[in-house]
Amino acid sequence: MKLYELPSPFEIETGTVLMLEPEWARAGELRAQLLDESYPKPFVIDDGKSRYLYFNVRLMQSEMSLKAPHDLALRYTQKMMGFLLFHPRPKRIALIGLGGGSIIKFCHRRLPGVQLTAIELDPDVIALRDAFFIPPDDERLQILQADGAEYIEQVEKGIDALLIDAFDKTGFAPSLANREFLTAAFAKLSGNGVLVINLAGDKESFAGLIGEVMHVFDDQAIMISVPDDGNHILYAFKERYFEPRWRWLHNHAKELRARLGLDFPAFVQKMERASKLGLARREAIRGR
Repeated sequence: MKLYELPSPFEIETGTVLMLEPEWARAGELRAQLLDESYPKPFVIDDGKSRYLYFNVRLMQSEMSLKAPHDLALRYTQKMMGFLLFHPRPKRIALIGLGGGSIIKFCHRRLPGVQLTAIELDPDVIALRDAFFIPPDDERLQILQADGAEYIEQVEKGIDALLIDAFDKTGFAPSLANREFLTAAFAKLSGNGVLVINLAGDKESFAGLIGEVMHVFDDQAIMISVPDDGNHILYAFKERYFEPRWRWLHNHAKELRARLGLDFPAFVQKMERASKLGLARREAIRGR
């Protein structure tokens, strides 16, 4: 589908706006809707170096470098891949919240043989997949337009990593921020499966969710911050009596960095420090 192009009306976000509109759409009306935040669909801004996905101009959802479209441009997406420290050879990965497809593209290219499913509620986000060079569905990749909670209810067990990066205009998807969903997710993970959640916004807004994760996963969770992006990443582990072997993980991190090009040694340092400080438990208590 050819996207409608409009010079960016924003002072800071310069470049071209790419929109899911017919060629006969009225530029003046679209410009006004973008500026007053009444435009109802996601849109893309292309500044010649990168493409960004927005729901409104205050909420940048995804970034893709045009020179390296399969790399993870945002730090929080890189740190979400930290689950590979604990489950280095996953067979099935599910992602709730497609966005610009950064994580699914990275996994598709860098983790051959892994079955990948992305679940996205908004069909307009999926309609922008070509703008972000997301490959077509194949024998390993499936992108579904569905509610993440409903998908988890009916999917087969055995997911090795369940990654959640699900936001709308108001924040984290409410259907995923409750004990019922987390209990279902726990049940569908493999024996040593990992749940990874991207948390954004004020800590007060997600402290309750951390508490629910800690309850369902029996306090087996680690939370780290992503200062560059203002996010936090929460990892929860289904493995019974989960006990990280930190010395081994530091060595393993170097192997992963060589294989995948991400700074896993820095990730594991941050995880070990956060684990020993009990940051996830602290936030959970604060949210009660």
